[in-house]
This record gives sequence, structure tokens and C-alpha cells, in this order.
Amino acid sequence: MNVAIIGCGYVGTAVAKCWQQKMTLVVTATTTTLARVSELQTFAQKVFVLQGNDREELEKVVHGQDCVLLSVAPRRGNSYQDTYLQTAETVAQVLKKASVKQLIYTSTCSVYGNQNGNLVDETTPLAPTSESQQVLCDTEQVLLTELKDKLHVCIFRLGGIYGPGRELVKIYSRVAGQTRPGDGSEPSNWIHLDDIVGAIEFARHYHLQGIYNLVDDANLLNREVIDRVCETHNLPKVTWDTSQPSNKNYLAKISNQKIKATGYKLIHPEMIF
Repeated sequence: MNVAIIGCGYVGTAVAKCWQQKMTLVVTATTTTLARVSELQTFAQKVFVLQGNDREELEKVVHGQDCVLLSVAPRRGNSYQDTYLQTAETVAQVLKKASVKQLIYTSTCSVYGNQNGNLVDETTPLAPTSESQQVLCDTEQVLLTELKDKLHVCIFRLGGIYGPGRELVKIYSRVAGQTRPGDGSEPSNWIHLDDIVGAIEFARHYHLQGIYNLVDDANLLNREVIDRVCETHNLPKVTWDTSQPSNKNYLAKISNQKIKATGYKLIHPEMIF
């Protein structure tokens, strides 16, 4: 089987390494950075350097592929519009003329926007509260509507991503000892890199389609996560200023029941502190 990864950042690179270990898969990878080519060549048979709106190069990438993973993230100086929406529009146009059977796209739970902390699932109407969240919603819609009659489209809405090199202590150590706005009672939705890779491989293997939330089972509040990190790593505690509003840009407790109902078993159902 031929598989292509458009966007080899933190997630895409991890998936490429996983797929490279499977003898039945031939991996093609893309990057926007020429300096990363030699690294990517250690776990991909073909490497392309391109921007997401480069239709001609994307046509070369998807030619002969069975499955495509779209996993992009903004680089410094690039807008959400350029990174996500323009890339999705270009990919959709290219895939309409290709023989690809499945597209897997890594989206984000932030598309739910402000749900007042309520439990949401994949059927919950989205409530974006910022321009960037709206772009992410539009990106999903482009892929779902443009390709619905052409191939299987699987969208993973990811929680906050952590894992090797992006441990929780690295993420939160910069706020240790500080005073934060609000009371920290917002739901905290996280997913380990291992489970992102695992779920993507599961989706490829079982030809999943549709939208799936991908978060762990922890269901901790933001302040509970920060307290646990500080306690575990002997960092000064965070204090909360309830006179100020929280600066979290999405407020929802995310259900992961749909992906678990497919038979996928979380590698890290609880958070690793």
C-alpha cells in the first residue's frame, strides 16, 4: 500500500516513523523546509518540498497513493487561512482526480469553541469564537463536502498534544509560580502522541470515515492538570485570580466514546505527568 503524509511536523513525523516500520507500506512525505529532507529520507521512500497551495507538486505526491494523511500546522509568518484552508482546498481539488481511497485529516477540538464547559460529541454544533477557529471549521467542511462522493474522509479532532519532546512539564513550567486569570475550572482535553499515531494507523487499517474526537479519559480540569504537573516536578504552584476572566479560547468537555466504540483502545487513557 502506498501512503503519503502531507505535513511532517510533530504528528506527521511520528506517523511516518510508524508506517515506515510496516513492511507493506511505501511512505511518501512532504515538508515545507528543504533542511528537513535528509531527516525525512530516513523513514520515507520519497520526500517532496512544497507549500500547501502548490497544486502541481501535490498532484505528484498523491499520484498512485492509497491513503493520504493531511497533518499541517502553521509556520511562523503563515496565517491559518494559508496553512489550513488553502491547503485543504488545493488537496481536495487534487484528490478529486486521483485514485486515493482514504484521506485522514488531523483537526482540533478547538473547533467546538465556547460550549460553556458542557460535554460535547461529534454531533454537537460548532461554536467558533475566533477567526482561527472559524478557519478550522471551514477547513473540515471543505474536505467533507468536496470529497464526500469520492473517497473515505476521516477527521480526528485532537485534544492538546503532548508526548516525547513535548512533555507536560515543558508546556506548563513557564506558568509555574504565576498568577493566572480565572479559577482554572475549564475542562482540559489532552491526547498523547502515541494515541494520535495509534488512532491514525487504526483508521488507515480499518478504513474509518467520519469525524472522531481524540482525547484521553482523564477529564481533568485545567487547574488539576497544572497542580499535578507542579506537584510531580516540585515546581511552585499556580495561583488563580477569579477577578479576571479566563483566557481559554474554547470551553468544552470532549467525549471520546465514538472512537472507542470502533474498537480502538487508548494506549494512554490517563495522563502521564
